[in-house]
Amino acid sequence: MQLGKFSVSLTVKDLHTSKAFYEKLGFREVFGEEQANWLILSNDQATIGLFQGMFERNILTFNPGWDRNAEAMSDFTDVRKLQEQLKEQGLQFEAEADPTAQGPASFMNTDPDGNPILVDQHI
Repeated sequence: MQLGKFSVSLTVKDLHTSKAFYEKLGFREVFGEEQANWLILSNDQATIGLFQGMFERNILTFNPGWDRNAEAMSDFTDVRKLQEQLKEQGLQFEAEADPTAQGPASFMNTDPDGNPILVDQHI
């Protein structure tokens, strides 16, 4: 199963403080909107999202259609197909992608330990 680019979406108390901390670890801003309280940072192979006031918990995030550099891929498994495959395996969802739509969509479920997992397709 190809889930796409992986990152961790962190819920932070202060976006600017968190950004400064992760920059000391070698991360750099690659995307986002500070005015909207979110940023995406990268350090070689690692990607993290910083989100202030948007989520209650940290989230494991997968982006179908993006490679490890967040570049669009021509060959990938659409989020709706992934959702269908996971439903066939008995997984439950907190939010689902519209199976009749095309393009960007997402679904969310939770692992057995309560960790939210977001599969978020942007293309």
